[in-house]
Amino acid sequence: MSKITDPIADYLTRLRNAIKAGHRTVEVPASNLKKELTKVLQEKGYILQYKIEETEDNQGKIRIALKYDRETRQPAIIHLEKISKPGLRKYVQATEIPRVLNGLGIAVLSTNRGLMTDKEARVQEVGGEVLCYVY
Repeated sequence: MSKITDPIADYLTRLRNAIKAGHRTVEVPASNLKKELTKVLQEKGYILQYKIEETEDNQGKIRIALKYDRETRQPAIIHLEKISKPGLRKYVQATEIPRVLNGLGIAVLSTNRGLMTDKEARVQEVGGEVLCYVY
């Protein structure tokens, strides 16, 4: 088993691949950061629901139910983009928080008050590390 150097990139790739393949659910190894990211995605309506399951190695896994439009079968998540990478972290101040698709998408930020969307960070006037864009 190889050690993943960027767990969030792995998480986003698993979601992206499951959506491209048209899967209803996807499993990802759990971590506190991934649990928070999954919670943000559900709150913003990008995924239906998620369940955290225990595994024998005590890491656990997150089972995510992906969201699709009933008529068109289009996924709710069209684009997932990792912004801050291990080799090049992207930090922004509260005044420099990017707008994704003129406010139609979300940027997920890791702040000292936890994970939040760009809109929440602007309201609370906190900056942080820009993890990813979702739309």
